[in-house]
Amino acid sequence: MVQSSTKKSTIDRTIVHHVSTTAFALADALAPRLAAAWAYRLWFELPPPARTGTTDPDGIVELLGSPFEATLRGRVVRGWTYGEGPVVYLVHGWSGHAEQLRPLVRHLLAHGLKVVAFDGLSHGRSDAGVHGSGSSDAVELGRSLDAVAARFGPARAVVAHSMGALSALLALRDGWLATERLILIAPVEGVPDFLARFRARLRFGPRTERLLIARAEQRTGYPVADLDVARLGEQLESRPELLVIHDLGDRETPHEPSARLVAGWPGAELYSTVGLGHRRILADAAVGGTVARFAARLPVEPLLHAGDVPPPMPRFEPRQSSVA
Repeated sequence: MVQSSTKKSTIDRTIVHHVSTTAFALADALAPRLAAAWAYRLWFELPPPARTGTTDPDGIVELLGSPFEATLRGRVVRGWTYGEGPVVYLVHGWSGHAEQLRPLVRHLLAHGLKVVAFDGLSHGRSDAGVHGSGSSDAVELGRSLDAVAARFGPARAVVAHSMGALSALLALRDGWLATERLILIAPVEGVPDFLARFRARLRFGPRTERLLIARAEQRTGYPVADLDVARLGEQLESRPELLVIHDLGDRETPHEPSARLVAGWPGAELYSTVGLGHRRILADAAVGGTVARFAARLPVEPLLHAGDVPPPMPRFEPRQSSVA
């Protein structure tokens, strides 16, 4: 269930900016093919990158990094490596970029790990994807990750944020990527969930939906129903050890599906936070330390248990004076 909020998600903000729901309802009723083409463009259109406050203001981490390039179907995926040791891949989310995950780098380096971060096609400093610079999808991001993994090899851990979780699981199931451990931060539930929210927001009917799904599946080569994080996880030949980190108040991707994912993944752990939201969670020092400890095969302690709410503050009782 999508949490209600006075603030719209990135998905809703993008749609509201471009679409009159009245005009779309008219197109849906009279010209479903036109409505489906309109919805298709909105679905895959990249909004401007969000300002997250997760950058490295001193540029220290960037100075330590070495740039690299990987090729995907004649297009260049650009990224950076840091340190030496077992490889950890960092995967950004929808309309994101590698810089958003840079606060995690110092924690991982402190544990003797090699960090590989990149911008997916049509994101950050990488080339435009197949459908142009303003358009992308989870499959293309997964293929970008796979191209990077083909260069640097199997991973100790993959750390993926938001939609990057879906892309990472696609690369694990269908690509060259292999990892011992998987860390998902504020993961999306999957495309079926997004489609349900998209349909509710634009209020289109079954004819438009069928046409939209057909176009989306032709684009990605995957059935929409298959692009689900929990379902992909179940289909892995060998499941990596899983840690999911999610804020209880995340307005972009609800916490509840993450709790269900962990409950259905043997041995998985859930680290829940309060008050960090969907993007600031990437810059939190406790989160960074937890990511690094898990990637380094060290135990982590969950801040809260799955589904719990923060406990009430203890009541302060003043000490009674012993003086008569």
